Formats: sequence, C-alpha cells, structure tokens
Amino acid sequence: MSELTLSVTPPGTDRVARAARQAAKVRRWGWWYQAEWRLFSMKAYLSSIFGWAVLVPLLYVLAMGVGLGALVDGRSGGIDGVPYLIFVAPGLLVSTAVMSFSNEMMFPVMSGFKWQELYFARAATSGSAGQVAIAELVAVTIRSLGESAIFWVVLISLGATSGGLSALMIPIGALSGLALGAPIAAYSATLANEGFQFSMIQRFVLNPMFLFAGTFYPLATMPIYLQWIGWISPMWHGTQLARALSFGLPLSGAEIGFHLGFLVLAATIGCVLTVRNFRRRLTK
Repeated sequence: MSELTLSVTPPGTDRVARAARQAAKVRRWGWWYQAEWRLFSMKAYLSSIFGWAVLVPLLYVLAMGVGLGALVDGRSGGIDGVPYLIFVAPGLLVSTAVMSFSNEMMFPVMSGFKWQELYFARAATSGSAGQVAIAELVAVTIRSLGESAIFWVVLISLGATSGGLSALMIPIGALSGLALGAPIAAYSATLANEGFQFSMIQRFVLNPMFLFAGTFYPLATMPIYLQWIGWISPMWHGTQLARALSFGLPLSGAEIGFHLGFLVLAATIGCVLTVRNFRRRLTK
C-alpha cells in the first residue's frame, strides 16, 4: 500500500503572496505610477496646455520675430549677424518652457498637499515620499519635452530655425525648466496655505527673468546693474545654448560647459531639495 502525502496550503496564502508581490512592485515603480497619474490628470486642462504649446509660441514669434523684427532688421540689419526672427526664436522656446514648468510647480504642488491631499494617499502605500517628489518632476519634465517639441516644429514651419542640431533645443528647454521649476517645487512643498507667495514669484522672479535675461536682446547690451538677472537665470543660460544650436551663436567650449553646468547644477540642487521637503512634509 503506497503512502499518500497531502500538501495543505493555509487559507489566504495566495492572496498574501500577491499582495507582497504588488507591494514590491510599488516600491520599485511607485514613482512611475505617480508620474503616470500626474500626466493623465493633465487631460483636465489639455486645451490650455495645447494653447500654451502652440498659440503662445505662434503669437510671440509673429509679434516679436516678424513684427518687431521688421523694425530691428530695417534699422540694424539684425542681431549677431542673423535676422531678428532667427535671433529671438530660441529665447522664446526656452523662456516658454521655463514659464510653463514653473507654473506646474506652484498651485498643482500645493493641491497635492492641501486640497486633494493625494500625495499623502500615495505616500501611505508601499511607495515612498521621495517617489512622490520624483514623480512630480518626471511628469512635468515629460510635458515640457512635448511642449518644447511642438514649439520647435512651429519655429521650423515659420522658418525661424532649421532642423539638425536645432532639435537639441527641445531637451535644453526642458532642462532649463527643471533648473528653475525644481527649486520652486521645493519651496511650494514648504507652504501650508496659499497666500501671496506664488504671486510674488510670478511678479518678482519669472517676469523679470523673461524681460531681462536676454530673451529679446543680447544680455551685454543691458546696463551692468541689470545683467546679474541673466547671470543667475536658467532662462539666459538655456537661451545661449539654444542660440548656439539654432543658428551657430559662437560659444567657446568653456562657455558651453559653463552654461550647461549651471543648468545641471541648479536642476540637481532643486531635485534634492524637492525630495527632502516632500519627505519632511509627508512623514511628519
């Protein structure tokens, strides 16, 4: 007579195992799940995003590049050896990317902490607070890449830039946005209530950068007491790199390294501060 061996699995073991596997998956890919949700949530204001990505560059290029450009070209023959439209186009791409990125890092971040409180819900899962912060930056960087790509296509269609190396303006625009947007996200994570802080950033940080960081004219033509605004602005460093890629603005290797290094350093510091402040807020 043969012996019969029975293996009895305790009730619920499979369910526990599946839950453990799902938790491990969240710990590994939680940042992407959050980023994916953030990108899908942008569908609620997709028309605004599309308008910002297409209409804004189109209007700026037509008004500044074509309208003002006719006056500038007629009087001075262009800037840096190229027509004004060619000169101003890279700066408009970079400044639009920076403004868009920065806006996404203000009220939407506060909403995640205060109004919707979805950051707390995500941090309560097997994911971590750091993943929530990384996801926000990843999602908005992807959006910025898309907007910069659309802007680049608009510039090509208007004859404001060419193909080839000028396509690298797309990641330069997104990197410039991250270099300013990440520090703003870190600051937004420290605010408990909405007040005048975001209005102050708009009026006394973004607007001065847009006007005085060399977007519409070379920074060297500004009085020395205003040039510092460009020196500390990701907008100017990104614009200089974009102009070198778009129409061959002569930059030495040291200058390229300086501009690129500034953007990478600012973005890195901003990301580290964002992760730190999200952790403090979500785990206290």
